[in-house]
Amino acid sequence: MKIGSIDFDKYPVFLAPMEDVTDPAFRLMCKRFGADMVYTEFVSADALIRDIQATTRKLSTHEEERPVAIQIYGKEVEPMVEAAKIVEAAHPDILDINFGCPVKKVASKGAGAGMLRNIPKMLEITRAVVDAVKIPVTVKTRLGWDDSNKIIVELAEQLQDCGIQALTIHGRTRAQMYTGDADWTLIGAVKDNPRMHIPIIGNGDITSPEKAKECFDKYGVDAIMVGRGAIGHPWIFKEIKHYLECGEIMPPMPFHDMMDILRQQVNDSISWLDERRGIIHIRRQIAKTTVFKGLPNFKDLRVAMLRAETAEHLFSLFDEVERNYGDCCQRIVLSSGNGAEL
Repeated sequence: MKIGSIDFDKYPVFLAPMEDVTDPAFRLMCKRFGADMVYTEFVSADALIRDIQATTRKLSTHEEERPVAIQIYGKEVEPMVEAAKIVEAAHPDILDINFGCPVKKVASKGAGAGMLRNIPKMLEITRAVVDAVKIPVTVKTRLGWDDSNKIIVELAEQLQDCGIQALTIHGRTRAQMYTGDADWTLIGAVKDNPRMHIPIIGNGDITSPEKAKECFDKYGVDAIMVGRGAIGHPWIFKEIKHYLECGEIMPPMPFHDMMDILRQQVNDSISWLDERRGIIHIRRQIAKTTVFKGLPNFKDLRVAMLRAETAEHLFSLFDEVERNYGDCCQRIVLSSGNGAEL
């Protein structure tokens, strides 16, 4: 598969853009475990052209991440074009346009998935952004606004005609948000359309190596994108790549190695922000991690972790987990049959 001048090996696996998740530290962690391409958090075009510091920080990338995509969203042509030029000056490998975010504060204002209710404006923005920059432009969107308006097969052709060089499809409508199951049949229908010639990237519910292989084999996509399945579980990329290449589940990762990864994520988050904000930022990873899954009588300790305000306190709780649950955790890991080696 190729996007612009970027060549990917067979079975590319990408890290999806996720707000408050895909910061530079997390992207580098996922790259370490085999992600073929990573995406920034989405960037508001309006905030970017106003030079809002919290937004401009999202343009920061590292050479070790490449190939890396910066994703923008907005609802008007001129701000999106201006923002695209600012992004291009930050030298990402790809500029991605978000037409898929379903959250109310974005979609209700006509941006993100809100654009699925205004296709002419979506296409106008896409054409203008493609014409404004020299780097490859891609789009991420959904099946449609709701069950009565699953327009993705026709829309994919229209977006392709605007000059985009790849299309990512999340297999849900905006109305679904993140509920129910992702519908990969329509993603497959886009890929099977003989008029489509750009790469099609599938997204939605990829939380295991087996699911990843099914999506490649059954629906023929050129690449897959892992989102929520990577939160608290960045080694999922290594698990998936191993399974795709060898057809076998990797040996489980030692429990203490998983704990070391959590510690590194905490330290990375603090380095990226500061101790207070870094601790708050990493709480989602701790809450979602599979490391503590199945532990008996763990609720109070989990709550304490999510309330910790300093690295010292949080790490003392991690130490307590290893002292009190180490053997139990390793038995659970071994019985699950999932994991990856560092």
